[in-house]
Amino acid sequence: MGLIEFPFVLAGPIVRRVKRGQVFIWLATSRKAEIEAALYEIETISEHPSFDYHLMETKTETTSIRAGKQLYLHLINITPTQGCFPTETLIGYNLHFVRASGSRTDDLQSLHYLSPDHQHSIVYGNLKYPAFLIRNGESQSNIFYGSCRKLHGDGEDTLALADQILEKNYENISSRPDSLFLMGDQIYADDVADPLILAISTISRELIGQKEPLSKLDARLGQEPYSTALKQINGRQFIIEYIAQFTSSKAQNHLMELGEFAAMYLLSWNPELWAVLQKHQLLLSFEEAEEQQLIHFTFPDNDLYQKEHKLERQKLKDRYLDQQEALITFQESLTQARRLLANIPTYMIFDDHDITDDWNLSAEWKLSVNNAPLGKHVVTNGLCAYWLFQGWGNEPDTFDHDFITTMTNHFNRLRKGSTHRKSYEKWQELLCEFNSWHYIAPTHPKAVFLDTRTMRDYDTAPKPLKFGQIIKESEGCPRLVNQTGWSLTTAKLENSGWKKESPLIVVSATPVYGMGLIESFLHDFVYPVQVLGVKVETSFDFEAWKYNGKGFTEFLTHTSNWSPLPLIILSGDVHYASAVKATVTFANENTLPIYQFTSSPFKNMSFTGIWGLLMKLVITINAYSRKRNDIYRICTPDYTITHTKPAADTTSYLWKDQLRYQSIDNGSIIETTNNLGLISIEGEQIQNNLLKK
Repeated sequence: MGLIEFPFVLAGPIVRRVKRGQVFIWLATSRKAEIEAALYEIETISEHPSFDYHLMETKTETTSIRAGKQLYLHLINITPTQGCFPTETLIGYNLHFVRASGSRTDDLQSLHYLSPDHQHSIVYGNLKYPAFLIRNGESQSNIFYGSCRKLHGDGEDTLALADQILEKNYENISSRPDSLFLMGDQIYADDVADPLILAISTISRELIGQKEPLSKLDARLGQEPYSTALKQINGRQFIIEYIAQFTSSKAQNHLMELGEFAAMYLLSWNPELWAVLQKHQLLLSFEEAEEQQLIHFTFPDNDLYQKEHKLERQKLKDRYLDQQEALITFQESLTQARRLLANIPTYMIFDDHDITDDWNLSAEWKLSVNNAPLGKHVVTNGLCAYWLFQGWGNEPDTFDHDFITTMTNHFNRLRKGSTHRKSYEKWQELLCEFNSWHYIAPTHPKAVFLDTRTMRDYDTAPKPLKFGQIIKESEGCPRLVNQTGWSLTTAKLENSGWKKESPLIVVSATPVYGMGLIESFLHDFVYPVQVLGVKVETSFDFEAWKYNGKGFTEFLTHTSNWSPLPLIILSGDVHYASAVKATVTFANENTLPIYQFTSSPFKNMSFTGIWGLLMKLVITINAYSRKRNDIYRICTPDYTITHTKPAADTTSYLWKDQLRYQSIDNGSIIETTNNLGLISIEGEQIQNNLLKK
């Protein structure tokens, strides 16, 4: 046992992929255990909440992976011994644990998770167990969706709103939400709070049992000043930029080791881990960290740099205190977020911050990072953690025996501190070349989760960027899904049982139809300033689908070939919420009706500072006219997308569309505060609600 004894349950339980013949529940523990699941069909027996529980005959197969000395991940596969699980009824569950010694058996009740009055209870109302339901495809589906949840982000965590709604509707089958889509940036690996990074580093070592020998990747990391900076608050920016070749502007505390990524996930999902930090005094005050020389200063405290050091110290202290307050706000609703995840099937996909800001932004970025041993290692660690904590439960059958064996072998070596070059390279190649992160969720309607990060293509010919009288060459924006990605995704959809000319959800982390007035402002004003070398702080990337006409056209073409009716696009990423209704007409006169709903952020309001004020001004000026007018666009054979008029001559085009921004809240077409989407779908009837505190 290490210096820190963690609670037995490190995170979870989280309900993952569910369908009539199979239910998956994910769990992380600090100790080895055999796990059996019990499922109960819950029957309401009176008008007032009172329930009967009928134990189902099921079979449990649990796959457990030891990722560290005190880190075990479990994926529990529960199947009915006969027939299928019931639909449109509550299904409760309990988990039974046999510890490694065999001398003690626990369940969720003995761990107090089923005690209504306990602070860590994961049950609603008068229920005995956490519960979920499986839709039959004939009734209304209610799906939560959104993205961008940063622990120290501004504002309150809107995942707590989802918990409140589930609490109010837990016994109402028709109105109860049945799925949760987390659509990217579930963690911010590049933007880690100053008060948290040292605690994460300590937990990392305790979870894994070893510190990763990063100096073997680059000898400079074993030398000063880098060896000390790695262990300090605010010490990693130079290392990340110049040794790892990343481009994040907020990488002062960037996650690097697998255990650090794991610690961030656990702290994002389990309030009990925060009590561990307090117990072991891992959350230092600014003064305590400074006294112990655990803060990295660019300017040393000496006579030569006295003035500069004083200014830097005050800036860092102000940031530290602000982040402390934000972390307290996050913790206040974490119990609610945990209960939510235990009671609703949850599907996840990555975006850049789950790995690092700007991940695979361009061909140049990808080449630079792949040629930097540290950079490639950190990306691989991020993907490895993503698989353990998110990807594994999305579509478990995707990951075969060889995949899991390669991962398990790597974890064994990591835990023991041993190295084997060929085995390490095999693990790295497996994750970096893996081409099946996309998947089809068995919801109603079915949902296609696109991989818009690892399946990209890049234009080789640079495009001129005009700013005033200055023209500078810039690499074109990427196509977010390449032809291989579309082919593989189409094959999965065809094998999923989805039928043409029925509704279909497509999840794209980045909106396909973004908010043009914001994107245009960024593209026309902020991007040119950045290209000229001016440092501009924004939380937005220039990766909208529309900036690559060929990529946008491929999206429309492939989804149209699927023949959905209609196509519903759910997105996050951009730190605002919006809704767009569009009709696309192709040159062959085929049409594609599209509904685009965007919800972001859960917790990370970003319209702040001078650029935020300018963008709000642009929104105010443009929103009124856009709300009442249709927008017409055309794509020419050279993939140029331009605005046009309704009666314009369109004799030569690949496609044309007509779109209108929809009101989402009190007549507004945009929301920039923290928000949560809730979409209700029954047949072709679609209702979108935006929830905020």
